[in-house]
Amino acid sequence: MSDPVSDTASFGFREVPRADKSTLVRGVFDRSARRYDLMNDLMSLGVHRIWKDIAVTRAAPRPGARLIDVAGGTGDLARAFLDRARDLQGRRGGAPASAVVADINAQMLQAGLNRGARPDLDWVCADAEALPFPDAGADAVTIGFGIRNVTDRITALGEMRRVLRPGGRFVCLEFSRPATRALERVYDAWSFNVIPWLGERIAQDRDSYQYLVESIRRFPHQKAFAAEMEQAGFARVSVTNLSGGIAAIHVGWNI
Repeated sequence: MSDPVSDTASFGFREVPRADKSTLVRGVFDRSARRYDLMNDLMSLGVHRIWKDIAVTRAAPRPGARLIDVAGGTGDLARAFLDRARDLQGRRGGAPASAVVADINAQMLQAGLNRGARPDLDWVCADAEALPFPDAGADAVTIGFGIRNVTDRITALGEMRRVLRPGGRFVCLEFSRPATRALERVYDAWSFNVIPWLGERIAQDRDSYQYLVESIRRFPHQKAFAAEMEQAGFARVSVTNLSGGIAAIHVGWNI
């Protein structure tokens, strides 16, 4: 008899057949793509922009660097990375940086393209568990608020390590566990009451935002996810809590 755990995956608080999760997640982001950026601002009261700015800093933008932004959605991290690299290029010289946004959801990519195309940024519809990029081709790999949605995190982490050059860095920004019980109570009240309500009122889609809240609670705590990164082969893994642990940045190196 097969192990039932190996045949299922979490989709929010539900267990679903493992083969079905990516389709279900794709449906969530198909429905939320049109209002995705607005909802991020409302759900986080704009703080997600500060978190992303810190994540981009950790990715070390510079002239000539190549970034792969996995589950990159509308391209916030990739655009910020390129803008910073271009500023440094103007002061120091060197080759232009480049980036690619890889996302399994074509609707999200289209929403990003609708914000404006640029010659240093490519868009690729791709699964984080099977990235269509050569080995050792990127100086940095980022994933922002996407790793919790993949079916097999270890496989996805291994793929992101594979496409990094030796000495390249991986930066993961993800919702995490508040560091104190008092903050956790406030966060739970906001998440389970306000966020689905916002989804219903603003995006006309309560169910997708209910899933997003639940998926955060199913994601491993900071130390457990750091251990998964090490299992996937990353070295010198570090964790930085943001806003009291509501989010966290995990950094690992391909050494």
